[in-house]
Amino acid sequence: MSVHAHSTVAPSTQNIVGEPEVVKDARLAESSDAWLGLKAAVTAIQHLQAQDGSIPAPTDAGVDGAAADAGAVDKRGEASALVAQIIATIRALAPAFPHDAEYLAASVRDFERWAEQGFGVPDFLDSLSEFQPQQHRVDGTRHLVVFPMYTQNGSSDRHVEAVLVETIWPEFIAQLEAGDYRNRMFVSLRFVDFTPGYDTNSAVLFPETIAMREIPAFSWGAIFQDREAARYRRVVRAAAEITKLDLPADAARMLENQQLTEKTFVMWDMIHDRTHMRGDLPFDPFMIKQRMPYFLYSLEELRCDLTAFRESVAIEERLGARVDAGKALVEAEAETHEHARLVQYAILFDRIFRFPISGSRVRNYDGLGGQLLFAWLHQRGVLQWTDTSLAIDWEDVPGAVIALSDAINELYWRSIDRPKTAHWLAAYDLVRTTLAPHPASLWARGLPDEILAGLPKGYTDAVLDDEFPLSMFFEALDKKMKSVIESTAGITGRDS
Repeated sequence: MSVHAHSTVAPSTQNIVGEPEVVKDARLAESSDAWLGLKAAVTAIQHLQAQDGSIPAPTDAGVDGAAADAGAVDKRGEASALVAQIIATIRALAPAFPHDAEYLAASVRDFERWAEQGFGVPDFLDSLSEFQPQQHRVDGTRHLVVFPMYTQNGSSDRHVEAVLVETIWPEFIAQLEAGDYRNRMFVSLRFVDFTPGYDTNSAVLFPETIAMREIPAFSWGAIFQDREAARYRRVVRAAAEITKLDLPADAARMLENQQLTEKTFVMWDMIHDRTHMRGDLPFDPFMIKQRMPYFLYSLEELRCDLTAFRESVAIEERLGARVDAGKALVEAEAETHEHARLVQYAILFDRIFRFPISGSRVRNYDGLGGQLLFAWLHQRGVLQWTDTSLAIDWEDVPGAVIALSDAINELYWRSIDRPKTAHWLAAYDLVRTTLAPHPASLWARGLPDEILAGLPKGYTDAVLDDEFPLSMFFEALDKKMKSVIESTAGITGRDS
């Protein structure tokens, strides 16, 4: 199936006349006239919006003031008609989503207020406060989501978007979350359909991306595991072929099974997400709130991934010991045992094959984390690149990965007693012991005294956009994988 099977081109530019037919079954929503009409109206209104989400009046048209006024009336009139269509279609779709009734009613009110107040910067705090998907984590539960937002890793424009989503929440995940991996805010989703902002690389739905007048205490965060899984399968399949890597049977099985891989990513992401606020933390781990050298983002994201890896190793060993002792596992335990091994493959291959060669080379912190993991394993003999073939000593992988996790954890623990900038320098040293910095790097040469004695801003400004360039291995891999990476924009589980 084509990557762009979920076309986000408006199916019709014609407004719905009268009230659209009511939809009562969420499983039929994506083929309904109401949803198609909502997509068309949302796609059309995006073209009227400025980057901040407002619909600005035309600037002075010149000496003819009447012409400028007429233009303003025409544009606002079109926007009003589109908002009326959005409201009508939300109301028609609402009966199919009774668990979201209060949210959808608030969404209608927010759209009405936005139009009544002249289409300024939108404020959807009221409807955001009513949207609580973390309260409905039942496998297969669907949601209709309509907000002015930017799609992280997608568009930076805060435009109206509409998304139909489905919850992924298998029983073994429910049991893990209810036990040692409590994470009440975590929501796992798959795409059903979407408007253009999600025909991108974005695989998250975060409340902080939504236009609102003030920042509330957030209670949920969602990840589209179907996109992550489909992207993983396409990229790893190609990378394994290019590098002639002989995959273990269970790792190869993931590349043929979308649902198996989706569940694997749910387990990985759930443990990763909860790790951000756990452990010896010398700083606020949500570093988007702070201006720091980008390699600190790299270490934080890698720390969380490696924690998910080591926890999966522990789960696999614990349940495996029961199997070895002749004790039968119940169905959910058996699925947990299976996915604990698969999470390890997912983290390893996504990190070393996709992350380093995805995105730009401007402060690419996820890319740097993947580079670090690859080089760490290579320099310890766990991963070999010989005769243009990649080989991995699978028995030695867990110990080597956990050793990198230990090194990052020790950095965090020691930095509780360090000044901020001393922690930054120590973090840089951890990375540079494995990865070669850019030859022109001030950090690698040693920051001059005026920076060391100055404000933290000086430290951050001295970091190069590509402080740790790609190795020759990744430069070569990038050339062969570029078209594959590009093909995954907008991918969903149905495209793989």
